[in-house]
Amino acid sequence: MSKLWGGRFTKETNKLVEELTASISFDQKLASEDIEGSLAHVQMLGECNIISTEDAETIKAGLLKVKEKLENGELEYSVANEDIHMNIEKFLIDEIGAVGGKLHTGRSRNDQVATDMHLYLKNHTQEIIGLIEGVQAAILKQAEANVDTIIPGYTHLQRAQPVSFAHHLMAYFWMLERDKGRLVDSLERVNWLPLGAGALAGTTFPIDRHRVAELLGFEHIYPNSMDAVSDRDFILEFLSAASIIMMHISRLSEELVIWSSQEFQFVELDDSFCTGSSIMPQKKNPDVPELLRAKTGRVYGNLMGLLTVLKGLPLAYNKDMQEDKEGMFDTVETLEGSLQLLGPMIDTMTVNDEKMRQAVNQDYSNATDIADYLVTKGLPFREAHEVIGKIVLYAIENKKFLLELSIDDYQKFHELFEDDIYEVLAPDNVVAARGSYGGTSQAQVKEQIELAKKQLS
Repeated sequence: MSKLWGGRFTKETNKLVEELTASISFDQKLASEDIEGSLAHVQMLGECNIISTEDAETIKAGLLKVKEKLENGELEYSVANEDIHMNIEKFLIDEIGAVGGKLHTGRSRNDQVATDMHLYLKNHTQEIIGLIEGVQAAILKQAEANVDTIIPGYTHLQRAQPVSFAHHLMAYFWMLERDKGRLVDSLERVNWLPLGAGALAGTTFPIDRHRVAELLGFEHIYPNSMDAVSDRDFILEFLSAASIIMMHISRLSEELVIWSSQEFQFVELDDSFCTGSSIMPQKKNPDVPELLRAKTGRVYGNLMGLLTVLKGLPLAYNKDMQEDKEGMFDTVETLEGSLQLLGPMIDTMTVNDEKMRQAVNQDYSNATDIADYLVTKGLPFREAHEVIGKIVLYAIENKKFLLELSIDDYQKFHELFEDDIYEVLAPDNVVAARGSYGGTSQAQVKEQIELAKKQLS
């Protein structure tokens, strides 16, 4: 079959040019969306009497046969047909004959491919939202089981203050909740129909774009045909949201790598999410969180790649835009795969509460509570801060922790200290004392978990 656009040309396309310009190796992922858009388009063509009802029904029947072959894995794509649109049209013509050529009436590949990508992101964004909720459910499960588990809280990767492990985990729940919000918001821009914009200027045929929007479930229609075919903001917005999600996944993955190390031993990842060493039999490597951490970079790269492609393009469509798809597909697959692993990995991990408690009993992370203790007894905070700094230095020099100092030791630094200081310094009480809204006290964490359950439901 000659090129569908070959009438104006006198020479065949150079094979290297054909390979360079062909996109079928990757845009075949849009096959289902391409058929969906074509079914709506031909339905409208028939209803508007642009083609006969008989031809419209024949084309629809042919498209459904092509769709069946797609679902059965029976389609063989050709580079000679360049892209998914021309391949599908070729399959259609093979099924029903020359009448299949009427399908392309009133549209261009420019508005067709934009529509396909809108449909693709519409479907996958909703799927990703569901996967995020699966990770949130796993976090909630672990949080509910570990409200009373105490872990050192860190700043600068230095032990800062004891916190509930549930509180630490729930921070990621709320990150993911914001991620969901960004995706839901991005659907507002995805939900615009480009089809009917033609190559860039609309069409002379009396098409009904509102009918196509209704058939495909789009809420809005691009009011400017040039914008419709050249807009890729909706992909950029998705890639941006995906980059933020992967950043959050990477941060949590980093924590899992640290927590599962021999030095920390705060958690143990299930064997099914770890690998071994080819030379060191004792090793249990956290390869999954390490790879999730690394894959963040490729998602960032996809965002920067498309931003760079688009930054100098004049209106309307340019062949540069062929480079918009591979990064989008890769990001969707990377993000979906990452979320599919992250949820079960969190769900099955074992929490070593004894190691966590041992850690908070052997540090100085309760020092702030001594300062608060002195403040409640009337000492200005800045003076209390200096006193505690000296106490911590004294404890370090004497190889003791704060709970191991005697009351005489404390009273050397200030007469306001009494025996009740030991109650104040107990890790459980340090955590329980932080009862401000959003704090780490057990009561606040339980309230936070109930709020999260309502959000998730």
